[in-house]
Amino acid sequence: MQKFQGEFYNSVDSKRRVSIPAKFREVLKEGFGGESLVLTRGGESALVAYPPGEWQKILKNVDDMPAGQLKDTTIRGRIAPATECSFDRQGRIQVSLPLSTHANLVKDVVIVGLFNKIEIWSQEKHQEDAMAAEKYLKENAQVLADVGF
Repeated sequence: MQKFQGEFYNSVDSKRRVSIPAKFREVLKEGFGGESLVLTRGGESALVAYPPGEWQKILKNVDDMPAGQLKDTTIRGRIAPATECSFDRQGRIQVSLPLSTHANLVKDVVIVGLFNKIEIWSQEKHQEDAMAAEKYLKENAQVLADVGF
């Protein structure tokens, strides 16, 4: 199966629309059989977009969680803010105001492919996260060596 992979720099327009790279739209259609994405909060400062089939798996997993605070918090923090986004003719998706605010999407964005999902970051936050990730990988160099890096 095809996977989302790569980093693309783009911008968000005044109507909070973000262009999803053509390569990712192809993977979505051919690898996941879809033509829309489900967009929600991811982590502290990013948005995460899932193909609808992958999102359905997440919904089932959350539904199967035992009742309690973790399940309720997951629903409130990740499921409730989710919106299904269709593409316009230019390959853009509309980002809701709450999601745009969460990720501080003002102008420059980075769109990152992570196998079965896509992350959308403000360029500034992505740079901070990339630096922290490099530090973490350096501290765990053996794990990288074990997988072939």
